[in-house]
Amino acid sequence: MIPLRDNISSKHVSWFLWLILLANFYVFWLEIHFNPKQLEAFILHWGVTPALLFKFPLQKYFTLVTAMFIHGGWIHLLGNMLFFYIFADSVEDQLGHFKFFIFYFTVGVIANFIQAYTSPHSVLPLIGASGAIAGILGAYFFYFPHSRITTLIPLGFFITIREVPAFFFLGCWFLLQMFNGSHVAGQSSNGGVAWWAHASGFIAGLLLAPLFAGRKGTYN
Repeated sequence: MIPLRDNISSKHVSWFLWLILLANFYVFWLEIHFNPKQLEAFILHWGVTPALLFKFPLQKYFTLVTAMFIHGGWIHLLGNMLFFYIFADSVEDQLGHFKFFIFYFTVGVIANFIQAYTSPHSVLPLIGASGAIAGILGAYFFYFPHSRITTLIPLGFFITIREVPAFFFLGCWFLLQMFNGSHVAGQSSNGGVAWWAHASGFIAGLLLAPLFAGRKGTYN
């Protein structure tokens, strides 16, 4: 299922959503202008390499943040940014700009750390914003479970567009991450999708959402 839009209208301009979007596209613009050796060195330095993270934690802790801005191709980037664009504006509106900024990087660090922890001896870098975005999805699930998500649904050779409740869309998404994560041991050592970053990011977002909102939070 591919989300196209939701039915929640933001009351304020989502400044940090746009700043994070632009930062991701800017870093990707840098990536596509590197030659292969430069790109490899860039990813090795700024991505999360589990074996190095746990061997040299003080020197490599910063990669838990910087890896969020690196993507492995246009599909990786655009897929992540689509989910971020659709769901993050409502979460930023709910939390306020500053708390949204802290929330995004907190859940992203947690997700990257958990993914690295599942394959602590891997020498392949973990990159991408999907763990942080999964945290945004978890927060959205908490704040707006009854909103409606206009969704593109492939059905074999046919494609349909339907509105589905957010709790159904995000619940299915989360169960898919858990299912794939539980069936692919040591995923980050083999490359591919960081299922546990997705699942742990979602859980972190779900658990932290009420803490970040505080007593004045309003939930729809």
